Amino acid sequence: MVLLRGHTVSRNGAPKIRLSQAATAASLIALLAVAPGSRSDHQYAVSGSDTFTVGDHTAARVTYAGTEQLRVTSTGKTTRYDADARYTRTDDAGSSDARASFVQELLASGAFEDRFDDDPDFLTVLNQPFAVALDAATLRDLRDLHGRVPFDTASPITGATLHGSLRRGPTGTIAGTSAIGVRFDASGAMRGPLPDRPEVAIEGVMRMDGIAYYAQNGALLVSLEARLTITGTLHESKTATPVQIVYLRTIRAGAAAPASQPS
Repeated sequence: MVLLRGHTVSRNGAPKIRLSQAATAASLIALLAVAPGSRSDHQYAVSGSDTFTVGDHTAARVTYAGTEQLRVTSTGKTTRYDADARYTRTDDAGSSDARASFVQELLASGAFEDRFDDDPDFLTVLNQPFAVALDAATLRDLRDLHGRVPFDTASPITGATLHGSLRRGPTGTIAGTSAIGVRFDASGAMRGPLPDRPEVAIEGVMRMDGIAYYAQNGALLVSLEARLTITGTLHESKTATPVQIVYLRTIRAGAAAPASQPS
């Protein structure tokens, strides 16, 4: 694993993070140290919602709730991550069962590559803005982080660059594991169509914020709460309408429903 400062770190098909030159800043895209030939399984609870407000009323709302298993397998110099989520999707038409899968590999070069992506609702732990784990050096940098560290990340909706900052979060216990948090907040322009409705274009601003928790021992991601808010004007045919869309995702170690984060 290479810790980069002032360079773009990317995973194929996933957001990028760019960190400025800073004495204590290190990339939060990193690897999980796993002994060769080992395998470990990790359970998560997943939930989320998509809320679409048009004008002054809620036009649509979709909620998600379920569980996920992450399997980490190390073979030689390659580590494979398999995430499988099973959840209930509820909207105005009712509820339905759904399943999502995501496979990623960490190569000997230190690069992550997405091997399989069947996660249209962005619910797996591998399909998020931050890495599933940190290496020991990055975890030390996080513990020593003071103040705000500038960073850039690509929007998961349009790929446009969002500018923001990272800062040290609180410590706490999640699913019996001592964890340390990192807060993130970034924003930028939103111009273009929605992924699921290419005929609808929005012009406005986008903000992504939330907090991720990593285990103090092992540096695995044990909790993530991420929110993406789009506020702007909806252009459909010749009509322009104010709109706000809020995507919220919560992933937390353990099989129970996600609870509030430590403070």
